[in-house]
Amino acid sequence: MNIAKLFCLFLTPLFLLSNSSAFAYVEKDYAVLRVMNKAAGKTQIVPVKVNQIKHYDGLNITVRNCKQSDPFDAENFFAFLEIYTKTDERIFSGWMNRNEPGQNPLQDDTYDVWLEKCE
Repeated sequence: MNIAKLFCLFLTPLFLLSNSSAFAYVEKDYAVLRVMNKAAGKTQIVPVKVNQIKHYDGLNITVRNCKQSDPFDAENFFAFLEIYTKTDERIFSGWMNRNEPGQNPLQDDTYDVWLEKCE
């Protein structure tokens, strides 16, 4: 076997293993959300425990998952949220990304919600 084949044979697994951490996430217990009530003109930070309903103002917020990107990469947070009004009308269900808040925020007539971080 020549040197090039040996080189590829040993370096390919190392390369694949080194890139596997790029998709690692750290699961967190809380999502920290910023909620703006447009009608009242107030913005507040609201911590929500994963898999528990948080009753806040006119919203019922459930965080299904909250995770942080690999701590050795650029810091980012992701959360899957379900948000309902007090009358059980779903106004949001999906992932939010802290580093791209305009990508998928809740922008309702009365409320705006953004992900701040996961703790």
